[in-house]
Amino acid sequence: MVLPRRRDQQTIDFCSCYVLIAGMLRAMEKPQFPLPAGSDESPRAIVGDAPHYLGHRMRLRERFLDAGAAALADYELLELVLFRAIPRRDLKPLTKMLLARFGSFAEVISASRERLKEVKGLSDGAIIELKIIQAAASRLARGQVNARHVLSSWSSVLDYCRTVMAYGEREEFRVLFLDKRNHLIADERQQVGTVDHTPVYPREVVKRALELCATAVILVHNHPTWSQ
Repeated sequence: MVLPRRRDQQTIDFCSCYVLIAGMLRAMEKPQFPLPAGSDESPRAIVGDAPHYLGHRMRLRERFLDAGAAALADYELLELVLFRAIPRRDLKPLTKMLLARFGSFAEVISASRERLKEVKGLSDGAIIELKIIQAAASRLARGQVNARHVLSSWSSVLDYCRTVMAYGEREEFRVLFLDKRNHLIADERQQVGTVDHTPVYPREVVKRALELCATAVILVHNHPTWSQ
């Protein structure tokens, strides 16, 4: 069966992955990247006249650990993600610029590396941190689906598909292979097309279903033009 597309299916629910950031915060006591030679943001400046953002970072970490992700705005959560990659800078202007450009926390971490590189002030290390969070969210979603009946509810299937496919910049054709108890055997992206087209080969779908001994399949197709 083919999943119908709805207008409200483009928002990724990443709440389940926010808790991963707590572990990252424990490792932020020391910079993970050396400061460039001659930088004005030297250790001496931090010790003698501590920049205002150091206190902000400590307070933000404590608020996240005490109250959870629900107590933080999207730009603050982005700050937490980028602390390790950008250890000596006020990140609020950068995170607000990312949200203004891409729209939401989910859309920022789901943006392609090419588009993220266009943002002034966002280093390669910072982009890696964002893509790690995206990968972690996808891995969590896959683990949750593999641990339960995929079709126990229709909404759970839609939530899973939004997590792994939403905000893609090209159309893709994905197949979920199920056993007779509706457990997920495999989730495979069979084709990737252009911004408004992707090929589908029924023979390949049937062939793969037979190889996996699947008794049911769910065919999933996205539309990058989110406004339609």
